[in-house]
Amino acid sequence: MNATRSDRVLNDRTAAHSTRIPVRTAVIVGSTRKGRAGDAVAHWFAGHARRRTTLAVDLVDLAEFTLPFHGPSGSTETEAELAARIGEADAVVVVTPEYNHGYPAALKQAIDSGCDEWFAKPVGFVAYGFSGRGLRAVEQLRLVFGSLHMVAVPDVVSFDLFDSGTVDDGVPRDTDANLVATERMLTQLEWWARALREARAERPYPA
Repeated sequence: MNATRSDRVLNDRTAAHSTRIPVRTAVIVGSTRKGRAGDAVAHWFAGHARRRTTLAVDLVDLAEFTLPFHGPSGSTETEAELAARIGEADAVVVVTPEYNHGYPAALKQAIDSGCDEWFAKPVGFVAYGFSGRGLRAVEQLRLVFGSLHMVAVPDVVSFDLFDSGTVDDGVPRDTDANLVATERMLTQLEWWARALREARAERPYPA
């Protein structure tokens, strides 16, 4: 059956309204180590993301959460707060280092503390390390988040902390390469966030 003119007008208005609502983006600081570089990297990225009036950025620092090592119980205030902040997000960006060809245990613990809060949302990655630029951690995280029914955007923002041309004392420089990579990833993330937000509003995700 063809849509009526009034249906098309209503759909157009709904879509236009949706594009005016900022995409709620949780930027997760994945390392909790003392002296971590992730704090500076995450704040640099979040600062650039906040320049987009189409995004509402929530910086989620895992160092501020104490999660139980015996497994998710869903009963602690910390677990409830983390679940709520992820649940409210339309999109997620994970800022991760690479430790021994992998990602931090604290990040895995945080991911596993939730479940359906992650479903049917896009996830982007900001990685840092040395010569590998944290990309091996990202490849593993793509598999993990895929199992949580998330869409991992193709482009990654990554840094070699020893490259003084792109990083200054642990803080990314505003080089053309860094800025272009950031804008490309955010553009992909926002596209998927809006598409999936509309889909979730129309019908529940069949997990």
